[in-house]
Amino acid sequence: MPAEVKNAFKRCAFYFGGDQAQVSWQEKLRSAFGALIGLALVLVLAKYLGDLNGTNEWLIASLGASALLVFAIPQSPMAQPWAVIGGNSISAVVGITLNHFVSEPFISMPAGVALSILGMFCLRCLHPPAAAVALIVISGQILHYRFALFPVLVDSVLLIVAGAIYNNLTGKRYPNRPPTSAH
Repeated sequence: MPAEVKNAFKRCAFYFGGDQAQVSWQEKLRSAFGALIGLALVLVLAKYLGDLNGTNEWLIASLGASALLVFAIPQSPMAQPWAVIGGNSISAVVGITLNHFVSEPFISMPAGVALSILGMFCLRCLHPPAAAVALIVISGQILHYRFALFPVLVDSVLLIVAGAIYNNLTGKRYPNRPPTSAH
């Protein structure tokens, strides 16, 4: 194969995952199994807690994306406990607040994502799936701030606990720890 053709294939491959790190099958399976176990635990506990307090809302769909970060790339700053808990919670509060003041979804939905991003930057808790929380809240016309506590905050905490237990049992340090200073 001529070098020009080989280089063209290489350049094109970049746009189809060529920039993704190579991951062993052991790590792929560890991550996938962690998400399975972690989300199953969160779902069971959240459903139980929802039944206890009489709420139908006991799960946020964006938790699947949060699980990807927590179980597949637990070392990422965006997978750390404060990022997951703070990011998801502030985005829920933003979405609920906008539902009270803006009735037009063509304004409230992009504003919800934008304000959530701004809030996450200000609170140093960037978590990409949290931007979806604002959309979920706005599209669901959720008006009660209780939703930010349960299921959003509770689900986020349960996911972090499951992630910490699973990752540490399978050889991945989680959460990140601050560097130690040598004196």
